[in-house]
Amino acid sequence: MASRTGRSDAATEQRDLRVRVLGASVDSYPAVPEEVGRGSARRITEVGEEILHRPCRPVTEFGTPELASLIDDMFTSMYVAEGVGLAANQIDVDAALFVYDCTDDDGVRHVGHIANPVLEEPDPAERRLIKGDEGCLSVPGAYMEVPRLERAVVHGQDQTGAPLRLEGTGHFARCLQHETDHLRGSLYIDRLSSRGRRKALKEMEERRDEVLARRVEVAQTLGR
Repeated sequence: MASRTGRSDAATEQRDLRVRVLGASVDSYPAVPEEVGRGSARRITEVGEEILHRPCRPVTEFGTPELASLIDDMFTSMYVAEGVGLAANQIDVDAALFVYDCTDDDGVRHVGHIANPVLEEPDPAERRLIKGDEGCLSVPGAYMEVPRLERAVVHGQDQTGAPLRLEGTGHFARCLQHETDHLRGSLYIDRLSSRGRRKALKEMEERRDEVLARRVEVAQTLGR
């Protein structure tokens, strides 16, 4: 998921915020995750590429160097693109996995990854949708208003295969839903009206070169 504010500045501002890593509170955490320093930046796939428009394969092998390396590369690619969430198919990998580094509306920073995520169906009595601007690294430069659940709970596994439960509200809930959609083969623009989708694609066409040039600058800054 794309961030309007930009990842680099946001990371610096988040040094003193409360942080939850893989859903658990921690006493301290670096402004830039260690994964970013270990990984390599990969090209972000864009709307229209086949891998983005079909469900991803479940992750079945855990605790491997290959999975750990993939997560590192996903973090690095997310940071270079100044995103707050990134799914594996956005770097052309067919795996049900996403990473995130996203601050919620209460100022809590959430960092981690999840494999094979399943979105918990909310109680109808507690189901509340909120509208908000949403962007996507695979639709570079476009932002549109999208209704999402105010609260989201996702169940899955960490890279060791251990059960993992992530819960978020506000902006982080939006991130969890956005990335889970990716792994189902759906982009946020698929939730828009035909008119809204055309507007988003036009905005992408107008801003794409600017966004991609910015990614090159950030990659150089991060030494990636």
